[in-house]
Amino acid sequence: MPSKRLEFSTMLALSILLLVTMTFKSTEAHMAMLYPPPRGGYGTKEFNWKIHEFIGYKGFKYPCGGYSKGPNTKMKAGQLIPVRFWTTELRKVDKLPTKNVPEARHGGGMCEFSLSNDGGKSFHVIATYTKTCPDVMYEWPVRIPDNVPSCNDPGKCLFAWSWTAALVPQFYHNCADITIEGSGDGKLPKKMIQLYDFKGHKKGVTFPGDGRSHDHGRGPIAAEVKIASRRKSL
Repeated sequence: MPSKRLEFSTMLALSILLLVTMTFKSTEAHMAMLYPPPRGGYGTKEFNWKIHEFIGYKGFKYPCGGYSKGPNTKMKAGQLIPVRFWTTELRKVDKLPTKNVPEARHGGGMCEFSLSNDGGKSFHVIATYTKTCPDVMYEWPVRIPDNVPSCNDPGKCLFAWSWTAALVPQFYHNCADITIEGSGDGKLPKKMIQLYDFKGHKKGVTFPGDGRSHDHGRGPIAAEVKIASRRKSL
């Protein structure tokens, strides 16, 4: 029969392994933007499974996680963009899941969608979703305003998602490289994205959510969908 010391050592090793596995799984289940395809995102050449980390975690940098230019998505002023999210538990990405997918939503929070024409030096808000955002089970419609300027310089033209979580003070940020067919005399919105919970910005900030930490919520709030998808100018 094994000695008590051996039994204790075996149990300790198994406990450590279980803790590491649970920690890894929890970390790997974080949220990221899936569409439009962001820099370093799932399916891109630079994908390394870290796209879902929050800014400041192990050197994950702002803006855009520190990733270099990625695939380009063409957009037009007035176009409705069906934004989708990703987590490592999402096995099929060609359509919305029909069964519940484990996702570390941290109780939801506040998501801002924005445009940049200067490579990420500034991000101008075009849509906001609160409380239930993000969630892989739904599309989150975001309209490109009719009065935005054209932008045809890949690497400088960006569509971004930012998320300040509800249950933990963490800030997430992904960027998709885009080109926009817009207005010759257009202007970007004046409102800038809110930056929290990483070096150089106010920390300990959370936003009200829906309280669902690892389970899907009820989806985008109807009133916010109406605003985000129908507003023609900002």
